[in-house]
Amino acid sequence: MEHQTQILVVMAGYLGLLIAWGLYQGRKVRTGADYAIADRSLPGWAAALSERATGESSWALLGLPGFAYASGLTGIWTAIGCVAGIVPAWAAIAWRLRDEAEKYHVNTFTDYIARKHGEREKWLRLVSSSTIVFFFFFYVGAQFLGGGKTLHTMFGISPALGMFLTAVVIIPYTVYGGFRSVVYTDVVQSLVMIITLVVGPIVGIFAIAGSPDIFAQSIPQALERAGSGYTSLTGAAEGFAAGVVLMGGFSWFFGYLGGQPQLSMRFMAIRDTRQARQARNIGIVWTIFAYIGALSIGWIGLALFGPAGLNDPEYVMPAVMLRIFPPAIAAVLITGAIAAMISTADSLLILSATELTENFFRKDGNTLLRSRLVTAILAVIALALAYVSPSDIIYTLVGYVWAGIGGTFSVVILLSLFWKRFHGTAAVTTIIVGMLFTIAWISTGMDQVITARFMTFAVAGLTAVIGTFVFPGRTGGTSASPVS
Repeated sequence: MEHQTQILVVMAGYLGLLIAWGLYQGRKVRTGADYAIADRSLPGWAAALSERATGESSWALLGLPGFAYASGLTGIWTAIGCVAGIVPAWAAIAWRLRDEAEKYHVNTFTDYIARKHGEREKWLRLVSSSTIVFFFFFYVGAQFLGGGKTLHTMFGISPALGMFLTAVVIIPYTVYGGFRSVVYTDVVQSLVMIITLVVGPIVGIFAIAGSPDIFAQSIPQALERAGSGYTSLTGAAEGFAAGVVLMGGFSWFFGYLGGQPQLSMRFMAIRDTRQARQARNIGIVWTIFAYIGALSIGWIGLALFGPAGLNDPEYVMPAVMLRIFPPAIAAVLITGAIAAMISTADSLLILSATELTENFFRKDGNTLLRSRLVTAILAVIALALAYVSPSDIIYTLVGYVWAGIGGTFSVVILLSLFWKRFHGTAAVTTIIVGMLFTIAWISTGMDQVITARFMTFAVAGLTAVIGTFVFPGRTGGTSASPVS
């Protein structure tokens, strides 16, 4: 109870400062372009830290440590898949998207695809924006649900009140400051996250080495004592089952290749080529350290509590922090983790709002006011949706995002950047086929056999190549200067 009180006090102060910081950044917003993409003027460090916080948040702090705790070495494949996608995204895609965004003067993810393939601009705006807004709208609702669940689990607050408090934190600075406020609050989250993921494992390794009354005194010993499933890279599976395990983990790779709009927008918003190099270096280093740290925290938790010591594996990070740090320090680290998870909704919310504003409600007049109104309306509707819709429906739709959105749009972005023959008709066809295939594949249960994260990318890629040769279309493309 004492720990809960300290965490609650620290969290209230932390979130209060976060809201104030977001509102302060919002004062710098003057135009619709500034609201939607920070006028493409982000310094590299801000873009990198924001992209990493948006891309990971609860996954790096709760999900992956929990998976490592529950599965042992099998979690390595998921980490390898994610890192293998993130590193080339920063090294080969980020600067190209930045240059393309500047060339076409775009404010949104869909705006780029539509202007790049201008012969099908109308259809690309309609199909891309509708798909992204629909699924990300439910994604925002899922974040509100997740925030309510987390606050309920940590502090005993009712889930309904927890959802409302989550919205109270997110909505003011997101509506007021748009993309700029979201980015700079993400920077704070990213710094707290990386401190947790680097300092936590270092302290944890020394802590378990000097504690004879725990399950194990080192990570290797903990894995060995937990059983053969924990020391196997395939979870003790063999043959085809082992291949499924490996592919399921590594398949996260495909969604990072430019296909997640909330991440690609950070690439597009970088100020210049020099800042793109800085962002690349920070993003890659952050990723490597973070994933090593996330796996290590899960395995340290195994050493501290044993394989059956926690009811919910995804709370291994808070449990480890409370065990190895004084309550006040643990409270700061846990608070940063919870806040990062809750505030993931801000990136999704501003993305959905700007996609709607720029592609459906675009007209002369006060675009900044219109953007703020659309953002506020979407936030209220998403919160209401989280209250009235069954949570399983929302999470089912969210389940399509990484495969359907990530896998499909990764193909479209990659070919738009690297294949001059790829054209608008093929892009429209790829998006439609990719999303329909994802829905069918997951709905029929085939995702349990071969993950949709891989299959959607493969089917979308095949569709794009065939469509490029079969359908008539004006081809083109641009080249950009490499970042060395």
